[in-house]
Amino acid sequence: MSKTDTQIQKDVLAELEWEPTVRATDIGVEVKDGIVTLAGHVDSYAEKWHAETAAQRVSGVKGVAVEIDVKLPGDTQRTDADIARAVKNTLEWNIFVPNDPLKVMVEDGWVTLSGEVPWEYQRRLAASSIRYLTGVTGVSNQIVVKPKPTAAAVKADIEASLKRRAVQDANAIKVEVHDHDVILSGKVHSIAEKELIHHAVWNSPGVTKVTDNIKI
Repeated sequence: MSKTDTQIQKDVLAELEWEPTVRATDIGVEVKDGIVTLAGHVDSYAEKWHAETAAQRVSGVKGVAVEIDVKLPGDTQRTDADIARAVKNTLEWNIFVPNDPLKVMVEDGWVTLSGEVPWEYQRRLAASSIRYLTGVTGVSNQIVVKPKPTAAAVKADIEASLKRRAVQDANAIKVEVHDHDVILSGKVHSIAEKELIHHAVWNSPGVTKVTDNIKI
């Protein structure tokens, strides 16, 4: 039996209360047809990200719209130049991220990363490693993954990865690969299961685009 919007709203509010990195009183929650809208003002980009992630963990949620503004307290204000230097230093100190090919642009605290990396985990790690820097109000990850393997190799790697992770009804997930673009279809039981499948797909070298037609 599917949850009502009212039940989902209560569960999202409870999840925000449970998440220690989020001040739930700062955030309002509305739900319509399973789509959750988060609104309000928070003190950091990290809190905004954790609020969105918390909402996605709740079963029955079909999507999350984030209308949260980051308003930094006076003592956490930083110039864009200061933030850019902090970002560059963070990337240089991360042994898993190839810093040289990456470019950093900062405007009003919003960081845009660009460049190329060999693996998707490096693309994601570059963004997650700067999420908690003081002064950051948002992150746009425009880093791209260099294509490497053939389409057949990508498909085989994805299917093997799904089986290794013992995803429920893994055989019901259809995987199509055109060049280096992956199209997913089928049905899962939760957003968490979709995230697990996405993790498997993006950890395959050479994947540059994923079209998700999976239904919950």
